[in-house]
Amino acid sequence: MAMAAEVLGDRWTLLILREAFYGVVRYDDMREDLNAPRSMLTDRLAKLVENGILSRKSYQEAGDRARQAYVLTAKGLALAPTFMAMTAWGEAHVLGGPAPVMVADKDTGKPLKVALTNDDGEVVDLSKATLTKST
Repeated sequence: MAMAAEVLGDRWTLLILREAFYGVVRYDDMREDLNAPRSMLTDRLAKLVENGILSRKSYQEAGDRARQAYVLTAKGLALAPTFMAMTAWGEAHVLGGPAPVMVADKDTGKPLKVALTNDDGEVVDLSKATLTKST
């Protein structure tokens, strides 16, 4: 967990990743949405690319110079359950109710939740979880 916090552990990095999960990939759009200082955003994006969480993709609109978009890699997309768990915690312990957006099943529209499961796919209550050494 400490090593993950080294990569993800500051507020700006989490907000940048949230934007990427929402589909915001252009630098200027992220900067505007976050009201972020240019140097900070440039630094955090570079670190996320360096760590393989985001990748740069060139794009060019008619009449403009080529620019870079920042898209989630497979490594970045694997953070989705972590962000969902943080959202659930925030709803329960900070907001005291549902967030303005949720993750839902594309087919049914039903909300999705993060859960602890065993190797058989059965949901296990947190009260039954314990730390043990990996084998």
